[in-house]
Amino acid sequence: MLESPSTVSLPSAKSQNLKVRSFSVILLAGLPSFLLVLAAARPLDSAGGAQDQLPPPLSGRISPYVSTPHRVVEKMLELAGVGPDDTVYDLGSGDGRIVIAAAQKYGARAVGVEIRSELAEQSSKEIARLGLEKSARIIHGDMFEVNPTRATVVTLYQLTEVNKRLRPLLEKTLRPGTRVVSVDFQVLGWDPEKTQIVTSDAGTEYKLFLYVRE
Repeated sequence: MLESPSTVSLPSAKSQNLKVRSFSVILLAGLPSFLLVLAAARPLDSAGGAQDQLPPPLSGRISPYVSTPHRVVEKMLELAGVGPDDTVYDLGSGDGRIVIAAAQKYGARAVGVEIRSELAEQSSKEIARLGLEKSARIIHGDMFEVNPTRATVVTLYQLTEVNKRLRPLLEKTLRPGTRVVSVDFQVLGWDPEKTQIVTSDAGTEYKLFLYVRE
């Protein structure tokens, strides 16, 4: 049984190979008059993943918020073979849809980590509304400060640079056999066990990468 409350705070395309998913506007702390608009436009690299670059100080720490279509969420969890014996960690959980699906549809325990307070609050409320507090929760905090040792499955929808910075944490903490599913962006240096193309209801193609830690 997962501890409650469901929110926990931490201390501290084909033309030109371009996909445009959405825009996120982020107000940088300490720069109240400066708005940084990040477009989730990602040219595909030759390996079928994606190239990206975030300007400092966000580079490597946070990706633009782009919700994962529900069909893609289901295919991610199916690709990882999620079931009642699993504990799923979604790093950068957004509105909580992966966490909720893992708990509600697949019977797994699920933990989401989300740094944006409004999204963490929104997803926690939805978990409570659905009565899933015993199997799902949201940590409001930095995914780089979370220990996902209990995870048997980790889901990612982060930019390549963020995945690169997450890799040492995952290699240090994940147990052998833990499955990692990443959407669109590879974890460079890891060889995927499987890849799968999924088409959303809107007709957009997503590429899933399944890794299994040794």
